[in-house]
Amino acid sequence: METLLVEKNGPISTIWLNRPDVRNAFNENVIEELTHIFSSLPEDPDTRVVILAGKGKVFSAGADLNWMRSMVNADQATNYQDSRKLADLLELIRTCPQVTVARVQGAALGGGMGLASVCDIVVAEEQAKFGFTEVKLGLIPAVISSFVIAKVGASWARRYFVTGELFTGSRAQQMGLVHELVTTEHLDETVQTMANNALLGGPSAIAESKKLLERVTATAPGDLLKDTAEWIAKIRISEEGQEGTAAFLEKRQAKWNPPS
Repeated sequence: METLLVEKNGPISTIWLNRPDVRNAFNENVIEELTHIFSSLPEDPDTRVVILAGKGKVFSAGADLNWMRSMVNADQATNYQDSRKLADLLELIRTCPQVTVARVQGAALGGGMGLASVCDIVVAEEQAKFGFTEVKLGLIPAVISSFVIAKVGASWARRYFVTGELFTGSRAQQMGLVHELVTTEHLDETVQTMANNALLGGPSAIAESKKLLERVTATAPGDLLKDTAEWIAKIRISEEGQEGTAAFLEKRQAKWNPPS
């Protein structure tokens, strides 16, 4: 695989985002390869825990710049297909029958926040930063929104979706996004402990417990995949979305920013 590294240790598989030079940013290849792996997991009885991690200093900093550039001039239909692939991937991870653990270091932004939101357990280092920065580009966190709100609730999402501000690991834990907040030297140890704890339960019981959680949730994120993908596709081709993305790529202030 070009963008991922998979390590198997008995019943535990670690999937590494392996693009440290671009802070493990998302592009179409990352989405395709993650989709391939998670599509096969329901038929893999030997794997009982999946750890999702990022090589280098950052878990995932969101969208790849070259990927963003390729979408700037794409029409709404193309943007929809592109967004739907990410939405479908997040739904695959959310409904994975195995226990999923996110190992977060450095930062989780944009699509990285989506990955954290759909994992069963999130372990993060104390220095990690989190954020939904889309509005600063004239965009919205549409694809990840249903997964995020299911995890942290509408109140926290309302604040951070509209400000785009970064927040700390302690705030992420307060919100319910992060379950275990640890020092850097204890990150791997804690992730391993979470994985070992997950091995104590019956595999079928764990899978059924995850289905139970979905059943008692009023609106499952999967019911909103089409709507959210269509929404971001529309925003991407809007005047403001085009201006915000162009400003980011050109390293200048967007037109709506107040003069400094």
